[in-house]
Amino acid sequence: MENNFNVTKTEDGKTVAIVSYITIIGWLIAYFGMHKDKRTELGSFHLRQTLLLYIVAFILQIVQRIILSITPSGFVFTIFSILSLIIFILWIIGLIGAIQGTKKEIPLIGQRAQSMFPNI
Repeated sequence: MENNFNVTKTEDGKTVAIVSYITIIGWLIAYFGMHKDKRTELGSFHLRQTLLLYIVAFILQIVQRIILSITPSGFVFTIFSILSLIIFILWIIGLIGAIQGTKKEIPLIGQRAQSMFPNI
């Protein structure tokens, strides 16, 4: 596999990384508007992580709505609230890494994200 990374300023990759953490709209802007033509390793790294994080959060929301529509229970709601809090903490960890300009993997999903989306 060939890496198509341009040698650009670290700030370009850092900006892409930070913007990718600002909702799925930010991810789309970071990927299509900022990263597509000026690829950096740092930008690619964080785009992969945020993409998987957003996918996991989306699936969690769908499962939560389905289960709560079947059995509206306080216990089930509490479990999904805890899972949502974990997703938020993972998002914060990734955002801090992006702000610092480091390629620090998000716990639980970071390594998987790097292998699932190698072409980003």
